[in-house]
Amino acid sequence: MTEVLLHSCCAPCSSAILEWMLNNNYTPVVYYYNPNIFPSEEYEIRKKECSRYTQQLGVRMIDGDYNHQQWCEEMKGLEDQPERGQRCLQCFKMRLLKSAKIAKELNINLFTTTLASSRWKDLKQINEAGLWAEQQVAGTRFWDKNWRKDGLQERRNQLLKENNFYNQQYCGCEFSLKATKNRE
Repeated sequence: MTEVLLHSCCAPCSSAILEWMLNNNYTPVVYYYNPNIFPSEEYEIRKKECSRYTQQLGVRMIDGDYNHQQWCEEMKGLEDQPERGQRCLQCFKMRLLKSAKIAKELNINLFTTTLASSRWKDLKQINEAGLWAEQQVAGTRFWDKNWRKDGLQERRNQLLKENNFYNQQYCGCEFSLKATKNRE
């Protein structure tokens, strides 16, 4: 079985991916690293749901540090960028670089992200950030699989209902929350 570090943004986005991996000779190690999520209560709800699901599956989960202030520093000057703009790319780079470093520490050379399953995100940006992170951390390889295809999006929606997951309606940061509220 091939071990893979799966950067996870939330349980709903992780669910079908984890199920697929477990059914296709992969051993996932979930890395929950999301300093972008705002407010901290939202972060805790998402982390708790992810932890509940990984425990249910018997999958190891590593909890990354929640340092929203550091994330804000990394996003300085990008606050007014639109969704799917430069701020999102910078956020992905930050999170996937940390994921690559954790994979390297764990001696896992393959890493991927649930961000590639999210309807909120631009797949080209995610792949750009992942491939960039791979180049920064020797001995790692970013798996740029499109986790929206091959029935995984439909299965995600089924698992969301079956597991009664908390399902957020924005990516996580205060800027996407504001954009979501402006659309309502």
